[in-house]
Amino acid sequence: MEVSEKLRQISPSLTLAITSQAKALKNQGEDVINFAAGEPDFATPEHICRAAEKAIRDGKTRYTPAKGMPELIDAVREKFRRDNRLQFVPEEIIISSGAKYALYAAFQAICNPGDEVIIPSPYWVTYPEQVKLAGAVPVILETREEDEFRINRDRLSAAITARTKALIISSPANPTGAGLPLGDLEFIAEEASKNDFYVISDEIYEKLVFDGFEAVSIASLSDDIRKRSIVINGVSKSYAMTGWRVGYLAAPANIAKAIASYQSHTTSNPSTISQYAALAALAGDQNCVEEMRKAYQERRDLMMEWFARLPEISCVKPVGTFYTFPNISGLGKTSIELARELLEKALLAVVPGVAFGADTNLRMSFADSPENLEKGLRRLDKYISTIK
Repeated sequence: MEVSEKLRQISPSLTLAITSQAKALKNQGEDVINFAAGEPDFATPEHICRAAEKAIRDGKTRYTPAKGMPELIDAVREKFRRDNRLQFVPEEIIISSGAKYALYAAFQAICNPGDEVIIPSPYWVTYPEQVKLAGAVPVILETREEDEFRINRDRLSAAITARTKALIISSPANPTGAGLPLGDLEFIAEEASKNDFYVISDEIYEKLVFDGFEAVSIASLSDDIRKRSIVINGVSKSYAMTGWRVGYLAAPANIAKAIASYQSHTTSNPSTISQYAALAALAGDQNCVEEMRKAYQERRDLMMEWFARLPEISCVKPVGTFYTFPNISGLGKTSIELARELLEKALLAVVPGVAFGADTNLRMSFADSPENLEKGLRRLDKYISTIK
């Protein structure tokens, strides 16, 4: 008996595989420094944990509506109003079991077999796989390091066909940390209107921005692009809540209704306890987000200072997220070869760039203490000196 054709074409997540391998070595007593992590190293803020504990004590342990509890939907609406200048009605909001599932459900809701979804590269590893799971075709749109990984307008226009159903954007983006300036967003909105396709805007890193960069939601630019946008977000990155598994989306009411129905037959509601925690995160004191953001900016600066000392490596300075994406082509190895050797010989875990569509790069997270970052970067420097 064989697995389905649909699942045979899906590639496993290299990021999760590397992280798992690093954790296994650490459990064996090895002093592994983990630059592969795709999650904050901070603890979930205390007021959020207290809200979850209270929900348990108060017996809030039963099902909620499949699309999420009304109080959290209202908090998401207020968040969009406050942070993004966007007005949504409850029928346009869905609470999901993580932003990853919200993305998955969005592709399932809009894609038909043979539809095309344009994905700028380097891309988050899951985008192409979710598009394929929806029966659609990923169309990879290359971006370049010399352009700071911005979308080239001519190449975007050339990639659009009559089969284009959607373009997915993320600003700032995993793995590059690159952001889209307002002019680029306006051009994308014009192309979406002219060619009648959706824009799926993954805004999970919008709060983790540096040097005054503003993560503008494309849906806020006009009424027309708002009607063509599916906005994805969640609490995992900004509030250090990866394991709580709460994401949310805003979409046109007919799309949201379809997603709610789909979710009711796949996951039902997200964890009720986690929803109460997410409510405390979105509606509570936001100082914790700013404290983490400042710490990430300091860590980014630390990594960039180290890269400047390593002539074999170049790196575009990220304007957000907690990732760097250094170019390692000067070392004469593929990203998988280099990642494997760094883990085995230097006990330094990184993610090969090939997972993101860029074999010349590594993704190196700075979601760790400055002390561990210094230790890991010294190991990288030492390793490079052995292969010159």
